[in-house]
Amino acid sequence: MDDRFEALGARYLDEFPALSPAGATSLGDHRFDGKLDDVSPEARARALAFYRGIERDLEAIPPASLSRANQVDRALLAHRVREAIWEIEELREWAWNPVSYTQLAGSAVYTLMAREFAPLPERLGHVAERLAEFPRLFDQIRKNLDPARVPAIHAETAVKQNRGVLSIIDAMVVPHMDALAPAERDRLAAAIATAREAVEAHQTWLEKDLAPKAKGEFRIGARLYDRKLAFALMTPLTRAQVRERAEADLRRTRDEMYDVAREVYRKEYPYTEFPESPARAYKQSIIRAALEVAYRRSPSRDGVMDLAKSALAQVTAFVRSKDLVTIPPDPIEIIEMPEFQRGVSLAYCDSPGPLDVGQKTFYAISPIPDEWTEEQVRSFLREYNIYSTHNLTLHESVPGHYLQLAHANRYPGKLRAVLSAGTFIEGWAVYGERTMCDEGYMDGDPLFRLIVLKWYLRAIANAILDQEIHAGDMTRDEAMRPMIEDTFQEEREAAAKWVRAQLTSAQLSTYFVGAQEMRDVRREAEEAWGESFTLKGYHDKLLSFGSPPPRFARALLLDLPIPSSCGAEGR
Repeated sequence: MDDRFEALGARYLDEFPALSPAGATSLGDHRFDGKLDDVSPEARARALAFYRGIERDLEAIPPASLSRANQVDRALLAHRVREAIWEIEELREWAWNPVSYTQLAGSAVYTLMAREFAPLPERLGHVAERLAEFPRLFDQIRKNLDPARVPAIHAETAVKQNRGVLSIIDAMVVPHMDALAPAERDRLAAAIATAREAVEAHQTWLEKDLAPKAKGEFRIGARLYDRKLAFALMTPLTRAQVRERAEADLRRTRDEMYDVAREVYRKEYPYTEFPESPARAYKQSIIRAALEVAYRRSPSRDGVMDLAKSALAQVTAFVRSKDLVTIPPDPIEIIEMPEFQRGVSLAYCDSPGPLDVGQKTFYAISPIPDEWTEEQVRSFLREYNIYSTHNLTLHESVPGHYLQLAHANRYPGKLRAVLSAGTFIEGWAVYGERTMCDEGYMDGDPLFRLIVLKWYLRAIANAILDQEIHAGDMTRDEAMRPMIEDTFQEEREAAAKWVRAQLTSAQLSTYFVGAQEMRDVRREAEEAWGESFTLKGYHDKLLSFGSPPPRFARALLLDLPIPSSCGAEGR
């Protein structure tokens, strides 16, 4: 049965990348670099047939008949196949989410040019082939999208992002055209002209046709949300259970912030006497006063990128000096976020695909928009003060996403490396924030600990807002108040999170749930290993399993029974 499953896994890895050539390039499968995604109804029918075929073959392979490693991979594959079928048939974002298409067009070019996985002339030749297909792609997109179902926020974001692919062409393709022979250069120039015309025609359609008619509801509703949450979390936890845990952790974390804030406040005002049983309003004022001390150390408007670069060097040196975890040799570069990706989050980690091990990772940061007022810029820089930018950097790079994904990409079974769990990835990054703080990063500065706790409040708030918005009826004002008051977010951060929460669903919950599960695994390992427990030994072993759901990593780490499923089945 192990041979039978491994053959099925190999078939999946061989065939599914063809369903999305741009996605295949991101994975590091370069067989389809000269092709562009087909998003027609016929292509969706082919995808459904493929996934259903894999699902049928999986049902003939009982989990108990497999090795422990293959039991994990079987659960992951079954989960992904069911999710893909559900996305096509039930969620149907292909009919109402134009943002997914702007990101598809941008990534189709960006992924070919960002990393040097092949000679430049070869990659430029594939760019020409993809750009020549833009008219066909945009025509299919316009036929797919139903304006009556497209939410206004999605249409508005697509309008802002669509021309981003042109900035990629101008910045990453045009400057390198001299690397081509004359005939190939002419072919690429013609393809660029074709693509420009197609992008501008699509921009006109987005602005004049789609945006005015976009009348869809951005909330996906309780039925779809609960199912999507189950797929995203890959645990048996229900929405209600997530909410209960989040509210309890919100109270606990605020109390911990108050304890740290008293230390900061007493340093500023050494003769302060604190009440034995302070009221909530009193705690709120002390925490805010302490945060104001942290906000005094903020970068300049143009200084966030340079600060992140210095933070990356500092955090890497700290991890090495403490010997906390093995740092892979893979290169990492901090870049300005490409235009086609902006408008959803401030920063992200763009790691190479699991089939492109060793290629460069990009830690992308969005620039401050030119149209922001001085007050908006001030709010943003208060949120991303020096302590926050250090925390952001360790979340996205070391020991966070860059380091973890570089380990995961080296897992010997490529099926595991491809089928990752967001709760492991985001949970590890949030866990890394607290671990670095506990180990004394930034010289044990209580202001850094205060900011780390504030960031954890953000993770908790993400989970609550996510379900209140998509499975409830929370308004912008109702969302802004708890973000600003309960979790101390600045107006710019809260406003951006409101936009992100409308554009996405379920993913925002992976931070909190993943962090909780990572904390639990660490505690169990410490108890089980006793005096033999070391952070480096624990971290390296945990990261050696790829990015499975944390409870699967727990089973592998502690030699416990492998869960029979990822938890979403049957809901």
